[in-house]
Amino acid sequence: MKLKTITLCTLLSASVTVAVHAQENALATNVPNIQTQADSLNSHEQSFKQSADLIRTTYESQLYTLPAFKEGHYGLRMYRQTLDDKYSAAVWSDMARVASKLSTLSNDVHTMEQIVLYSEKRVASYVGDNDERSVRRYNITKHMPEYLYLGVDLLGSMARANEYGLEHKNDAKLREIIRRYDFSRYVTNEDMVKAWAAQLANQVYWLRQLGEQDVVDEFVDTFKKAYPDDEDKKLSSQQFGNKLYGMTHVIFGDSEYYQHQVSEQDHQWIYDYFRENIDTILLRAKEDVIAEVGLTFLLAGLEDDPVVEKTRLAIQASIDEKQGMIPSITGDFDLEYGEHRNVLAIMLLDWQQVNEAPTYEGNPKVFTNIPYGLIKNQPPKN
Repeated sequence: MKLKTITLCTLLSASVTVAVHAQENALATNVPNIQTQADSLNSHEQSFKQSADLIRTTYESQLYTLPAFKEGHYGLRMYRQTLDDKYSAAVWSDMARVASKLSTLSNDVHTMEQIVLYSEKRVASYVGDNDERSVRRYNITKHMPEYLYLGVDLLGSMARANEYGLEHKNDAKLREIIRRYDFSRYVTNEDMVKAWAAQLANQVYWLRQLGEQDVVDEFVDTFKKAYPDDEDKKLSSQQFGNKLYGMTHVIFGDSEYYQHQVSEQDHQWIYDYFRENIDTILLRAKEDVIAEVGLTFLLAGLEDDPVVEKTRLAIQASIDEKQGMIPSITGDFDLEYGEHRNVLAIMLLDWQQVNEAPTYEGNPKVFTNIPYGLIKNQPPKN
């Protein structure tokens, strides 16, 4: 019996020793694995940055050959990401464009008759275009042509000036024009949403930003009715893209275009949808949309979400190394028409941070020479 007890003790002791050694070996094995994962992650991030740098070099070597709108679109987003003053000239071009547009509208297109004539001319530009997007836009907007003046031209320019901490010297007159119209007429119309989802998302947030009508919730409600998730398979490629654009621009609008972080909980329905459908999105959507989906997660501080990695890999794979940019779906390498998708790709692949900038108060070096027509924001009159 004593021998059995000693033998049992010896076996237990040996068992414990083996277990300890096994655990130590497992830990030793895991350390390299963890290190390998970290190295792989760093390598991935470096690879993404290199891809972003490739596109950045392509665009910044020719940035000032682009039209003012494209130059400003690129420069403003890069300034908000980096706070680098080298983009100040591009931001100034954008300010000049905004000043010119608001001066034209406030001086030459402000009576009801002038607005109707201006808008009908804009609607007529869609005649003869047979693609689905143009046909949808023409068919619905011809019944409310003033939308093109109000939403597409006036609101965007006023909101951009406001983001800079500026306003037009005729701001009171321009606000009076906005107040003539009930924007809920446009955002509660499902055909308008199917034609202009991203634009309406922008505009409802611009109205809120300007302290005018708040119809964000009405737009979201109408959007959900226009695009129920269980009918995605019935959507054409154009309409699927329009749905995704509408959703991404709700997030962009809430962030005031890469100036503030957003709350995932405030837009849970959008983030849930993107997570659930990301593989379909990667198959069906254009690069612009894929990049925007990834950016919505970065704006919510969700850089470690698998959706970000998937979108980054897809965007990286779409870059033409020789041309240094992402081509259009038809294989075109036009810098002007490709600016939107390529600046989004830079931001997705080499995300920096959100910044409320540039503003007149916060970044005075950018505003040493304000284009004529724009002035510092004035306190509201009681």
